Amino acid sequence: MSQISGPLAVDAGEQSTGPADGDGSLYFASQRRLIIRRFRRHRLAVLGTVVVVLIYLVALFAEFLAPGVPDSSDARYAYAPPQRLHLFDGGRLDPHVYGYQTRVNDETLERSYVPDRAQKIDVGLFVRGEPYQLWGLIGSDIHLVGPVQRDAPFHLLGADRQGRDVLTRTIYGARISMSIGLVGVGLSVILGILLGGASGYYGGRVDTLVQRLIEFFMAIPSIPLWLGLAAALPPSWGPVQTYLGITVILSLISWTDLARVVRGRFLSLRSEDFVLAAELDGIGKPRIILRHMLPSFASHIIASLTLAIPAMILAETALSFLGLGLQAPAVSWGVLLQEAQNIRALATAPWLLFPGVAVIIAVLALNFAGDGLRDSADPYGS
Repeated sequence: MSQISGPLAVDAGEQSTGPADGDGSLYFASQRRLIIRRFRRHRLAVLGTVVVVLIYLVALFAEFLAPGVPDSSDARYAYAPPQRLHLFDGGRLDPHVYGYQTRVNDETLERSYVPDRAQKIDVGLFVRGEPYQLWGLIGSDIHLVGPVQRDAPFHLLGADRQGRDVLTRTIYGARISMSIGLVGVGLSVILGILLGGASGYYGGRVDTLVQRLIEFFMAIPSIPLWLGLAAALPPSWGPVQTYLGITVILSLISWTDLARVVRGRFLSLRSEDFVLAAELDGIGKPRIILRHMLPSFASHIIASLTLAIPAMILAETALSFLGLGLQAPAVSWGVLLQEAQNIRALATAPWLLFPGVAVIIAVLALNFAGDGLRDSADPYGS
């Protein structure tokens, strides 16, 4: 047999080398591998995912990572400003902060704080401090960072009006604010997929009933609906019960958009050949919906998920900020931002706005990660 020569030989050789990056195995790669490969090339998405993972780790180990406990207060340091962390002393590594010296204005009687150079407070790792229960199970008093002197003032991000550490309370607040997004989105996605899928797949009376229910929820303004449902929670409920109630409320409000999208896609997919083939093969309807129809538009579901979590966080923060969501002694970013509603906070204690910075960082990171996941879910696209 004669050998192929000329341009055809060159073309055949180039074809045998695989893609431009030289990885010929991508021709036979699974969809999961293609998704992971494309996600890694999205730098903002990778950065956002790292930040999100770090935030959830902080929320998971809040007791250990926080320098204190959230309810510990000292009226002597009300509205104390952030302390500057000094890493070196005399050319050698010696982490420390300086204590506070209080001054009172003779005319206005306003109290102010200045660093007290005579009071040096050593800062260390794995120091003993106030006792806590990790996850409510493991008792300990070891904190990752804190003052070596157990009762010394230590407020890297300042203190609130009761002398409570803002950094500690922000770390603890991440637990509720970040978990309410996951729980709430999980419930809303389940409702959206089940009701929207049933509406689009079965049609008829089921479709009419579900669509009228969606239109009813969408016709009510969201803010008055939040206010009404949040006010309906019994005032005698504890923080945990209120947390679950707020989560259910947010889930009941946010499922309608996803349900309509799922309905539209199911209406277009139920007449496709692969759905008809699955029905003729005797596959049950729930399996057809979950294994064949839903994966066909997974990218949109992923995008809805990742955009809904920041929306849940912002909704909880707004409700708590308005005094209609979680209330003290619960600690969330929205509850902490209630402290910033007065003129004193904005004028003389701007560090009380730091929980708002945490909200911004978390929302941006989730959006970046979601954008990358959405694009990666369609690895064969451009």
